[in-house]
Amino acid sequence: MVRRELGVVEENDRPVVGEAVPEERVERIVALGRALSDPIRVRMLGMMAEAAASGRGCCGLSDLGAPADEGDAGICVCEFEDYFGMSQSKVSYHVRKLKEAGLVREEKRGKWSFYSLDKVSVAEVLGEGEGLLGALRLERVAEV
Repeated sequence: MVRRELGVVEENDRPVVGEAVPEERVERIVALGRALSDPIRVRMLGMMAEAAASGRGCCGLSDLGAPADEGDAGICVCEFEDYFGMSQSKVSYHVRKLKEAGLVREEKRGKWSFYSLDKVSVAEVLGEGEGLLGALRLERVAEV
């Protein structure tokens, strides 16, 4: 597939000079928006944040063979499945969106996957969003 870019000649009655925001940065912010656009994903992030703050790891379903020892970080898919009443495939879809946005990291333990907040990446992505929105706000103030 050939990608064509269409340039904007004017925006808000002003000529646009060059690309104001690098494409990579735009894509990260768009992925963040997609990740936060669904209440289930926001709740998943809340569950991971609460688990991290309390030091709690997975649900510890040892009867199902979940390899979760005391002090292990992360929530397994089974906990999301139980909480939201969703299938594993739907949980995986939502977790993938969070991973694409750089908000969540995955740790494999055998056939099990455990998910937790990627605090460093979260800070970077939110900082980028704040920087972009702050720059836009400053442009508008300058216009007035």
